[in-house]
Amino acid sequence: MSSVSSVNTLLSSTTATTPAVNISSILAASSGSSSAGIDVTSAVAAAIYADRAPERAWQADQTTLTSQTTALNAMQTATAAIETDMQSLNTLNGPLSSRTVASSDSNYVTATAADGTTLGDHTVVVNSLAATAAWYSDSESSPTTALPTSSITITTGGASVNIQTGTGNPGDNLNDLATAINTATTSTGASLGLTATVVTDSTGSRLALVANSAGAASNFSVSEPYTSWAAQTLPTGDTLGANNIILTSAAGTATISTTSGESYSDLATSINAATISTAYTSSAPTTLTSTTPLSAGSVTTIQDSNTGATFTYTAPTGATVGDLNTAIAKAVKAGTLSANVTGAIVGGQEVISENSGDQGITVSTNDSVLGAVTATTTKSLGLYANAGTNSTGATLTITNGTIVNGVMTGVTGGSPFTINEPSATDSTFAFSQAVQGANASVTIDGVPASYTSNTVTGGIPGVTLTLLGTTSGNPVDLTVGTDTSAVSTAINQFVTDYNTAIGLVTSQFSVSSTTNAQGVLGSDPTVRSLQNALEQAINYVNTPATGTTTVSNLSDLGITMNNDGTLSVDSSTLDAALVNNPTDVQNFFEGSSLNGFANTVSNSLNTFTSPANGAFTVDLSSISASSSALTSQINNFETGYIASQQTTLTADYTEAEVALQQLPQEMQELNSELGFTNNSSNG
Repeated sequence: MSSVSSVNTLLSSTTATTPAVNISSILAASSGSSSAGIDVTSAVAAAIYADRAPERAWQADQTTLTSQTTALNAMQTATAAIETDMQSLNTLNGPLSSRTVASSDSNYVTATAADGTTLGDHTVVVNSLAATAAWYSDSESSPTTALPTSSITITTGGASVNIQTGTGNPGDNLNDLATAINTATTSTGASLGLTATVVTDSTGSRLALVANSAGAASNFSVSEPYTSWAAQTLPTGDTLGANNIILTSAAGTATISTTSGESYSDLATSINAATISTAYTSSAPTTLTSTTPLSAGSVTTIQDSNTGATFTYTAPTGATVGDLNTAIAKAVKAGTLSANVTGAIVGGQEVISENSGDQGITVSTNDSVLGAVTATTTKSLGLYANAGTNSTGATLTITNGTIVNGVMTGVTGGSPFTINEPSATDSTFAFSQAVQGANASVTIDGVPASYTSNTVTGGIPGVTLTLLGTTSGNPVDLTVGTDTSAVSTAINQFVTDYNTAIGLVTSQFSVSSTTNAQGVLGSDPTVRSLQNALEQAINYVNTPATGTTTVSNLSDLGITMNNDGTLSVDSSTLDAALVNNPTDVQNFFEGSSLNGFANTVSNSLNTFTSPANGAFTVDLSSISASSSALTSQINNFETGYIASQQTTLTADYTEAEVALQQLPQEMQELNSELGFTNNSSNG
């Protein structure tokens, strides 16, 4: 190919879609000058860049859409925060319902109140605190010291468990005895309801038994059965103090009370004379039958010494003596009374009794139909107390006994008995009662009440009392009030979230000093609607259906609008409203039926935040669809046009480059054919 034809081919191969060819380089080549040739890659890239002009416009649109999405998401989050604030202020267990309880003396009574508790004042008198029953053992040198052979009986809730101590028995030392007690169960499979632990100090080790719950119902007793018991020697000249000694024999249980100044001889006389009542007979003025009506509202009480339980029968209108006896039978079946208690009409009189093997009952009534009830059957404890002396003072021993010729006499052996006084001998292992289980006795707003715990619920609806000490009859004043701190925090949170949202909105309508344009959402109708909704919200006015209110708008709470549309809170005004008019504040936000300011704002903003069809959801969905469409358009442009154009241009520019590289040689050949040489001259 000649040089001319090569140049013509190169020139004719250019099209409107390719970059302009550097003609100067071609001419320089045709005259024999060196040519740098064509940079195919750069030339193709320049051409493709020009071809992608529509694509860059579409990508710019996508960038705008992304900025709009980011701005809308921020507004949606801020708006949802306001809606959450409103929902919190429009619930029955939200900040407006939060309560505090102020105590006039927190050394004795403190309290908390559940949300929504009625506001008001109450008085509490603590007569006595609830106590948890506790016993402790005699001291041993260590937790592993072998215990003497004995038998420990623990009685709780009417059930008894007997544990043997001593070498080879479950309780061969304090550690093992604690394990045996903690794993023991009653005949019904129930636990004892107490916990045994070993306590060691500088004086030795003791076993402590503590009920798992407070109150009289969790009381228990620990006893060591004896067939012979000796008291501590009472020094010569000394006397006894006031005390209650409980003796339990095979016949039952009796409590013997001593008074200050008594001697062992006096105590022995009281023990030997002690009896147990087993039956009570009425003294009705007329002959009773099962159909004899009782006095409506009268009360008959039976206290069972065996279980410690009390059964009370309050006669309803129309009740009869037969109904009383039926109720007693039901109490026996339910376990309230022991199995041997019965009520029956005998010889025209009501007789309430129990089997002689039990511990006795006490019966009282105020029913005039029954008349007074008296113990008509008694039995001896079957124990013999003997007072004596030795070289240091007075002594007292108790053994089993029998009545011979009307005189109580001790006998050898016999059934074991228990006494709540520790043994005086070193060969035994005994327990002492540290604390007797008792209910808390309180008077709440003038009403006496009893509770098994020092944490009291139910005395004041919604209020939990913590009893810390007895008030000696002086009432502690409790005031249930609004938790102003919680309400203030919630209201200030609303203001903060409102300011965030309104700030995001107004920023879209501000003209940039650099671009001289509004924000990316300046023309979005959703943003304009949101601005209107937020501004209308703070203009809400509360008009009660009846009466007047001190809080009709936000300004009454110290909330005002600034020039930039944000809100400010005057803390002094807000605090005064919360303290002086808490009900008006609550009514402003909640209305008469959760239809006040909070509900109004929440409903208004829900039209924007609803996941189903809220304005934000619709707007974001539309933007997402537009962005996806642009992505498809760009992809199609790339595959449908740019890819093939790039291939064509690359081929064309490559061919031109080859032609240019061959041009010097062809020019030399042309000169040779024309008779031109490098040294010849045309002149």
